[in-house]
Amino acid sequence: MRLRIMPAVRPSSLLSCGAIGGPLFVIAFLIEGATRTDYSALRHPVSSLALGPSGWMQIANFVITGLLMLLFAIGLRRALHAAGRDSTWGPLLVGTYAIGLIGAGVFVTDPVSGYPLGTPVQGVHTWHGTLHDFPFSLLVFAALTATCLVFARRFAGWGERGWAIYSAVTAALFVIGFFLSGQAFAQAEGLVQIGGLLQRLTIAVGWGWLTLLALHLRSLENPAPVHAGRHGP
Repeated sequence: MRLRIMPAVRPSSLLSCGAIGGPLFVIAFLIEGATRTDYSALRHPVSSLALGPSGWMQIANFVITGLLMLLFAIGLRRALHAAGRDSTWGPLLVGTYAIGLIGAGVFVTDPVSGYPLGTPVQGVHTWHGTLHDFPFSLLVFAALTATCLVFARRFAGWGERGWAIYSAVTAALFVIGFFLSGQAFAQAEGLVQIGGLLQRLTIAVGWGWLTLLALHLRSLENPAPVHAGRHGP
């Protein structure tokens, strides 16, 4: 018997998970970063919010948004199939991205850049911190970059030039932002003080693309009605 996953759930509902996941993740870490003692949103990574007594909130943020993106991956496959735009790699990569988010939440990062207060700027290494970075955080950034490139090619084939360009530019900005923020957290002079800002801009670029992709596909699933009296040329 063929296994059917969530057969009764409409694709539009699953696509909505992709539309709300990004804003939820960003709003949560912005509030946390603004209210956490000794934490600097300009300097420290988002993952560092998972440290300390209140760290459970950022852990939950990772896991909940990861689950939302898993549902989005399912809806993405269904919506593309319904629109006659079958894609295997796009939904699969979004699912991989979701697994990376969940893993990054389950395996808490190591302290970096002096947060929490009293920890060294670098040099603390634990097994869970290593797993947070490799493979899960790397999986998040690699999977989203690959997703953008896959859809850039797909949108070009579907004749949506604007979306093709937007997807390719997002991939490029995401790679650049990931590299610069990584250098900052490695304490590179001139970048270390703005590492958190660079990472947040990178995250906003990636989540923004995913959110708009979900909304765009929802619009394809619910096209504007054609009036009965209107005839083509």
